[in-house]
Amino acid sequence: MKKTMYSLMLAEDVVRAVDRLAAEKHTNRSNLINQILADYVSLTTPEKHVQNIFEIVEDYIGKIGGYMLYSQPNDMTMSIKSPLQYHYRPTIRYEVEMYRTPKETIGQLKIIYRTQSAELLVGLTRFFKIWMQLENIYIKRFFSPGAIEYGIENGRFTRTFAVPNDSDYSEEQIGNAISRYIATFDEMLKNFLAGKYSATEEIERRYLAYLNSGVQLI
Repeated sequence: MKKTMYSLMLAEDVVRAVDRLAAEKHTNRSNLINQILADYVSLTTPEKHVQNIFEIVEDYIGKIGGYMLYSQPNDMTMSIKSPLQYHYRPTIRYEVEMYRTPKETIGQLKIIYRTQSAELLVGLTRFFKIWMQLENIYIKRFFSPGAIEYGIENGRFTRTFAVPNDSDYSEEQIGNAISRYIATFDEMLKNFLAGKYSATEEIERRYLAYLNSGVQLI
């Protein structure tokens, strides 16, 4: 949604009240007025669309427990922290970024980890590579070429989010798809690091159970 600069004549008392509310909501005057006017004329802004999705993610992940979630109004990014059951209990952070003007991709997931443990780094990298192989085999063909991309570098694993070809997801479907994806990824990653999978075939079976549960692909 394109933004254009306009001049408005507002009463000083109104501006002061708007500024106070904007500060409470950790946003600025322009964003708040834009959202107020959009709500008044029943128009969903990109920020509101993303906030609706994040509320669904927060509700789903929050019910699982054990996670720390954080997002701000009018922000296009939310953060989900998850502790790893590994020696000194490091945390892994799932950062969901939604795009203001989505095209082939609608956003991306950044999985951020900070560790000096060579053993943990090897384990994480091995799991990421197995995960990419499984997605390349089972789901990548349902998306446009180049829609699903990955990256592994400097303590970060990234994966783009997209909607399958010929599909049109609602906010609820996108929110649920992202929630299920992160929850399953986190569960399988932790089990892998804990040595609960004796062979790659067991990881594949768990991944197929996830796909066969009726989950929306994303």
